[in-house]
Amino acid sequence: MDESSATRNQYLAAICVNIISLSHGGFCGWTSASFIELLSPNSPLKAGPLDNYQLGWIGSLLCAGGALGTIFFSWCADKIGRKRSLLLIGLPALLGWWIIPFAQNSLHLCLARLLGGFGGGGIFSVIPLYITESSEDKSRGILGTFLIVSCNTGILLAFILGNFFTYSAVAWTLSSLPLLFILCFAFLPESPQYLINQNYIKEAEKSLRYFRNVKYSKHSLPLPVQMEMDKLLDRAQSTESAPNEPHVGVKDLYNHKARKAFLIGVALMALNQFCGCFAMINYTASIFEQSGSSLSPKISAIIVGVIQLLGSCASTLLVERAGRKLLLVISSIGTGIGLGCLGGYIYLNAIGYDTQPFAWIPIASFSFTIFIGCCGVLTLPFVLVSEIMPPKIRSSGSMLCTLCMWTFAFVLIKYLPLMSAIMGMHGMMFFFASCSLSGALFVIGFVPETKGKSIETILEKL
Repeated sequence: MDESSATRNQYLAAICVNIISLSHGGFCGWTSASFIELLSPNSPLKAGPLDNYQLGWIGSLLCAGGALGTIFFSWCADKIGRKRSLLLIGLPALLGWWIIPFAQNSLHLCLARLLGGFGGGGIFSVIPLYITESSEDKSRGILGTFLIVSCNTGILLAFILGNFFTYSAVAWTLSSLPLLFILCFAFLPESPQYLINQNYIKEAEKSLRYFRNVKYSKHSLPLPVQMEMDKLLDRAQSTESAPNEPHVGVKDLYNHKARKAFLIGVALMALNQFCGCFAMINYTASIFEQSGSSLSPKISAIIVGVIQLLGSCASTLLVERAGRKLLLVISSIGTGIGLGCLGGYIYLNAIGYDTQPFAWIPIASFSFTIFIGCCGVLTLPFVLVSEIMPPKIRSSGSMLCTLCMWTFAFVLIKYLPLMSAIMGMHGMMFFFASCSLSGALFVIGFVPETKGKSIETILEKL
């Protein structure tokens, strides 16, 4: 069987499972165009236009919901399985979209964002587990990047729809994505590693046959697939708890390898958020409005959305060629440079310097920052965290790292308008730039390369 045929079902599963990521990307991008409409005197809300205080809560509650969703769906992933947990994610996503058209005040929008974030917490917790446990070592990195590619596609879709339609029409349109996800993903199998962990050996064999595109027969598995099945069985046995220790304990998290993997994971999530890209995506149109760009805020946001999608696609193409570590370093340094340039332009504009001849700098700097960020710091931490975690604590460790990410994101999005008022937009950009450059130094010194390596080899390096 040729390589492309063997991985066909793995790619199909990654595409189907990430339809829900498109919906979450829509939640992230929906605010950019909608905030301008909701802040205007012609706000469609019966309670009238929003103020900056309400804006901060509506923006940040996506992250609060994400933290809650991370805890709940990580627990579900171990209790009822990866597949059932993922199907369950479609419900809060759907409810979140359906609340928006009927919203009368900011509290209704807060509830919608909380539900959208609740589903997003499950997306970033369970999808990396499902992909890691169902894909081969050689395709694991590429398939892992589909999560961010899909989110970025959803963000761009929300930007485009927001430019032509009202915020409620956008919500109705994007509510079709959770329904499509449930229809497509319902027919895919559970991950083979989870089935083996639950001692469902026959079901695990059928699942592995599907993901390796091996037709069912009464004869034994082909040798490469049988070897992989044996490896999964050995992995499950080696990480099985003792009879008097049925659950993952605190000492499992403080094991040397687990502790190091967890600290690296938290640092990568901090870099993912404190590079500033995700926070700024939620306020893209507003940032361009304040930066003095000559383009309209909504058109600027669409351009940035296209660049963002191209960056995540570049990450997908390069992750198995250049490797995770090199891409992260280049991405961190590039993000720092791009934000530094944008901060410099905004500062000169603020002190009255004639920046008209350089009016192209905001869109160019922002686009470069988002592009290079999506090549690494916005994409790869989720791939790396699921790869470096020991199998026994993979679900718990990934949950804690993702929980840290949502906490960082909540603080940044909630207080971004306040940071802008205190530090100035330029000071905020310089702060994010310094965090990105510091992150590059951390990656060089502490993050292992995982490209093409088995889980056992990665853990040996830790």
